[in-house]
Amino acid sequence: MQKRIVECVPNFSEGRDKETIRQIVEAIEKAADVKVLDVDPGEATNRTVVTFVGSPEAVVEAAFAGVKRAAERIDMRHHKGAHPRMGATDVLPLIPIAGITLEECAALSRDLARRIADELRIPTYCYEAAAFRPERKNLAVCRAGEYEALPEKLAHAETAPDFGARPYDEEVARTGATTVGARDFLIAVNFNLNTTSTRRANAIAFDVREKGRPVREGNPITGKVVKDAAGNPVMQPGTLKATKAIGWFIEEYGIAQVSMNITDISVTPLHVAFDEVCRKADARGVRVTGTEIVGLVPKRALVEAGKYFLRKQRRSVGISEEEIVRLAVKSMGLDDLKPFDPKEKVIEYLLEAQDQKKRLIDMTCKGFAEETASESPAPGGGSISAYMGALGAALGTMVANLSSHKAGWDDRWEEFSDWAERGQAVMQELLHLVDEDTAAFNRIMAVFAMPKTTDEEKAARSAALQEATLYATEVPLRTMRAALGVFPIVQAMAAEGNPNSVSDAGVGALAARSAVLGARLNVRINAAGLKDRTKAEALVSEADAIAAEAETLEKVVLSLVEQKIG
Repeated sequence: MQKRIVECVPNFSEGRDKETIRQIVEAIEKAADVKVLDVDPGEATNRTVVTFVGSPEAVVEAAFAGVKRAAERIDMRHHKGAHPRMGATDVLPLIPIAGITLEECAALSRDLARRIADELRIPTYCYEAAAFRPERKNLAVCRAGEYEALPEKLAHAETAPDFGARPYDEEVARTGATTVGARDFLIAVNFNLNTTSTRRANAIAFDVREKGRPVREGNPITGKVVKDAAGNPVMQPGTLKATKAIGWFIEEYGIAQVSMNITDISVTPLHVAFDEVCRKADARGVRVTGTEIVGLVPKRALVEAGKYFLRKQRRSVGISEEEIVRLAVKSMGLDDLKPFDPKEKVIEYLLEAQDQKKRLIDMTCKGFAEETASESPAPGGGSISAYMGALGAALGTMVANLSSHKAGWDDRWEEFSDWAERGQAVMQELLHLVDEDTAAFNRIMAVFAMPKTTDEEKAARSAALQEATLYATEVPLRTMRAALGVFPIVQAMAAEGNPNSVSDAGVGALAARSAVLGARLNVRINAAGLKDRTKAEALVSEADAIAAEAETLEKVVLSLVEQKIG
């Protein structure tokens, strides 16, 4: 189950007053469970960019708190700075990182914009993916004229904000207006070249960037720039959409680079940009020696890249995430100039490292067994069932990967790669359920610690116990459903996979059946504690049906295995 993560990068119109900046950041951190990754104040711009991440709900709450504190601390009537600005909180984008779509972030942005206008009385515009009008997708359109133009903009319906429209008053004069939106993650990346020539680096940048280069008469370098009827240069677009790029020389490294911003990685993924820059560089006699990522990167950018390069090699993509990321790092030369540690550069890994909760799946095999054998009641049968299912999926995935790489079977690599990728997904879901089952048990234990002195406390305790018991019944049922997904994989591998590993497919089926039957016992024992007997019986009935199907499928797989073994 993928964790839902959103990034927020608000820009506040204060870069000099350290106390104001501190209070804004403090308000963000106190409002909800988010992690502030970076605070970047600018003296000349008089602007601070704060970067924080968390669950969608937490990020929205923290963003609102930051906007509120900024409105309390910043008086736009006295603001001066080099950067365009329109309000105390000038721009506030929500950015999908994992488990959430851009469209969902856009909906959250609109709700947040409305709340800022309703509760804080700050006029708000919606931009990028959250824009209500096509022209307002462009931030510059929303911010046209900046703060000084607000009296005129608020006076006309066509330029009025999306939320909080009203005549210019003292409140607006103090807070200004805010632009809230949703955009995809922006990756800042530099491609290292085996040249010191800025001109050649620029030529490559112009070849690929979306804007491209001006069309010239005659000589493509010195010829006269062609202009349209309005007097604007006619541009020859580059080959990569959603990119901006220039060439420069970096004295520190002694090389030229193509410096690029990928503004929408769903349109132009990192690996696509890398390959295209390599292609254009090669056409100009230049070689890309490596890549430098500036700042952080979402995990999906590296996972997609790793799978892309595996497919180019006609290799299975159904391998561990760690191996996929490692391949991406090596393929794009992310460690060309300095060591690249995914734990320090990938947003999701940073969050995992900061999560201090002890996870069963992070233990050694020996440690997990000893923890299970201890006097502690958890982990128990539910977690063990999920882990057995994960091992069953792992065995099926292993046979698929071995088959994909088998000599003489090169034309079938993709068939087995698909099975291996499917197996990895089932395995990851079951590994998540290992800890989820123990967490469900701990929720029940926590209820027993609740007070039960008054009638109100007893009622609250009873309701909480029923809720926790229902959850503890549903988790092993989820384990059963997930473990049932192992059988199509091991059956396919027993029938079509590497015959030398057919016994492994059989063991995978045995493990999956044990996972299903073991989890069923947990469904039954927890369902017995539910007062809602209709619900309890429905859960047990589904568990019984899954168990029966698992036993049938196990026999099918073992029959195939026996035939192959002889």
